[in-house]
Amino acid sequence: MRRVWPVLLLSAVAAGCGGSSDSVPAASCSVSQSGALQALEAEMGTALSSVAVSEVDFSYAVERLDGRRYTFNRGSSTLQTSYESKSASKLVSAVILLRLVEQGYLALPDQPQQYIDGWPIGGSDPLSGITLAHLLSFTSGLTEDPACLNAANSDFEECVLSVADANAGNGNVPGQAFFYASGHLQVAGLMAVKARGVAGWQAIFTEFRSQTGLFPASPYDAPSLSNPNLAGGMHFTGEDYMAFLKALKGGLLLNAASMNQLLMDRTASIPMVYSPILSGIGGGAGLGEDWHYGFGLWHECRSATFNCTAGARVSSPGALGSYPFWDRTRGYSGVVVRAGAFGTLTTGIAIERAVRATVEAWAAC
Repeated sequence: MRRVWPVLLLSAVAAGCGGSSDSVPAASCSVSQSGALQALEAEMGTALSSVAVSEVDFSYAVERLDGRRYTFNRGSSTLQTSYESKSASKLVSAVILLRLVEQGYLALPDQPQQYIDGWPIGGSDPLSGITLAHLLSFTSGLTEDPACLNAANSDFEECVLSVADANAGNGNVPGQAFFYASGHLQVAGLMAVKARGVAGWQAIFTEFRSQTGLFPASPYDAPSLSNPNLAGGMHFTGEDYMAFLKALKGGLLLNAASMNQLLMDRTASIPMVYSPILSGIGGGAGLGEDWHYGFGLWHECRSATFNCTAGARVSSPGALGSYPFWDRTRGYSGVVVRAGAFGTLTTGIAIERAVRATVEAWAAC
């Protein structure tokens, strides 16, 4: 297991935490730190208790760099409740794959045809230029997701070949556009399985669990254990995801070079052909905001045109309203966990934004 970044570096990040453009909360750190933190946490509880946007119970948790955590549960939800991840698993899958790159099993320029027997996309097709980096950034040109990705009885490897068949000849050039779809990570996952020489994704995930101690209660099991959808097929607890975010931000999962790869803005100069953040998913509304993408994560920006610092705040929200987030500027991470209707992606974000100004003050206190 990798060492934590030096404490002095983390302290410097905390010292550099700034304010917010949102309204300033009533409590401040002008009183004793302990009293101020308790007052700010009380404000969070009041705000979250009055949130009307969520049609289902939810849990919210946020953690500062020093390990202090605030948790709120509505109704029967807790951080131990198991929730279907949908796209919240994308960040987890990307980190697992980047660790295999670190370990020498894969490289970002690697291509599917190097590992997958029978890969049907030939050299005359522009898609023959797909690399692992394209797949992790959703810029591979794969835009059609076959039904087998969500079919429990489908064979994982055969379904990946179906992804290729569904997209062959579409004319897309890898690296030229972003398109949010599940097939990218499924192809990358099979590349990892073949490179590692194991039977399937469950062996990859079991190894990751063994190496890190993470996600003990959170399997990749949707639509099934034998055919997990890497872009949205976990069941996870808030507690497990909080531990994952803590390890990630503490430098325990990726070395500095891999972290830079994870956090790079991969869509800075290409069109966002389909972004659920902008236009919605499953019939639900989007935010109308122009977020960019890295490897398995969003670079957030509260603007109709991206004018933010990439990597300042990153997240991996899911279509049922769960929302893991990491504010790298202010040094805190957290999660909203819930299971709303498909297409309520923005609800978890709205819950978090109801308390964000207070959390920023709390994190800086």
